[in-house]
Amino acid sequence: MSVIDNDLSLIKKQTVLLVDDTADNLTLMSNLLKGIYQVKIAASGARALLIAQADTPPDLILLDIMMPEMDGYEVCRKLKEDIRTKDIPIIFLTAKSDPDDEKMGLDLGAVDYITKPISPSITLARVKSHLLVKASSDFLRDKSKFLENEVETRTREVVAIQDVTILAMASLAETRDNETGNHIRRTQFYIKTLAEKLKDHPRFSAMLTEEYIDMLFKSAPLHDIGKVGIPDRILLKPGRFEPEEFEIMKTHTTLGRDAIEHAEQALGTPVPFLSMAKDIAYGHQEKWDGSGYPQGLIGEAIPLSARLMAVADVYDALISRRVYKEGMPHEKAVQIIIEGKGQHFDPDMVDAFVELQDEFKAIAARFQDTDQDMEEKTDQMFRLLGTTV
Repeated sequence: MSVIDNDLSLIKKQTVLLVDDTADNLTLMSNLLKGIYQVKIAASGARALLIAQADTPPDLILLDIMMPEMDGYEVCRKLKEDIRTKDIPIIFLTAKSDPDDEKMGLDLGAVDYITKPISPSITLARVKSHLLVKASSDFLRDKSKFLENEVETRTREVVAIQDVTILAMASLAETRDNETGNHIRRTQFYIKTLAEKLKDHPRFSAMLTEEYIDMLFKSAPLHDIGKVGIPDRILLKPGRFEPEEFEIMKTHTTLGRDAIEHAEQALGTPVPFLSMAKDIAYGHQEKWDGSGYPQGLIGEAIPLSARLMAVADVYDALISRRVYKEGMPHEKAVQIIIEGKGQHFDPDMVDAFVELQDEFKAIAARFQDTDQDMEEKTDQMFRLLGTTV
């Protein structure tokens, strides 16, 4: 016995709906079926529709054609148009024996067509056959739905694990930096807001799809992951860098790219959001005019994701308090971004940023650093440096 046969043997007694306006016909068919199946009766098309659309619909319908007010063809048509009843098999049981009538019934979606007077044994055989097909279809459909739900659940779990892993990695870099964890959240929302503003722009519309923007949001927290590899004496220095110190600091872009690249190699397969994270980590310090680092790329040679992050990262650096400086007023930060148009930043991105500046300000307020955040970062910095306040 097959797996399907085993499962079908556990199915409850199936229900057949008889639809006929003649009482004698209903009695005859009911007596034939009731010892084998649960039988429901409808003496009109309208009543048949109500029963079929109930919470527990029949498994099969035996449907007469010649009925007043609503004939069987119309009942069949309405059943097949309704998502709740379209999969119920319908067998026409009628005195109309013309081949054209049978063709019309089958064209409307009926699975079979039996003419009266019936042969009881043949009728029972056909009903049994179509109910078996129906049960098998229901079984496979339920299994398919179960598998779809399982895949969806597992996919959500993988995405959740992915997101938590990214934030954990980003937070690891943040624990060694003088920035707070809120910087990670702010830049995520800045870059997403900027990308959504530019998605209809002729220069960017082909790239800035919904999927690309989702990956931007996911990848953004890794933009400074390379700072994990910068010595504390430089990373935590509360002042300007000496030239040789700045050269070491600049290597965080390469360190970040290499760390993500190693993760890709360990996985053994390309992962789109890691490729984007690598572009952001390596390229977000590049400048539109070629004066940035590490490669000195110019204009559109800089990856799109990195250009977007440059705007988000610089704005946040300007307005944010650090252990060695106060945050700059929003208006002054906006002016500095504007002055960097065509030099530090992609000109069209600056124009979009100016239009979005109130939204950037709202994001900054939503994820604002508290005094406690800054105190904790100060204490952490001194602990890492091996000194005390």
